[in-house]
Amino acid sequence: MSTPYVVVTAVAAFMVGFSALSVFIKAPWVAEPLTEYGVPRTWWTWLGVAKAAGAAGLVVGLWVPAIGLAAGTATVLYFAGAVVTVIRARSYPHVAWPLMYATPVVAALVLA
Repeated sequence: MSTPYVVVTAVAAFMVGFSALSVFIKAPWVAEPLTEYGVPRTWWTWLGVAKAAGAAGLVVGLWVPAIGLAAGTATVLYFAGAVVTVIRARSYPHVAWPLMYATPVVAALVLA
């Protein structure tokens, strides 16, 4: 296991975990766009749980690579879905946000 892999994975897990926390506390910078995109409030907790599980899986993946690979892949798919949601809502300037969170996860998968 290389140092760059550990560092990038830690950064990815932190960013995805922060994103999950932002959903759980219904931070305005998350709640307002989710409402604008038409995401039902009943989904918000589950979306946060999915992100939190992805972040935890990335950390566990430092010791159990198969879990890290599964968590990373699922997290990238999650953020791909977020990109689709943003595009469907025609909120094009916001497309960068899910891509920003997905990028370190993709980097961690590449370095694995």
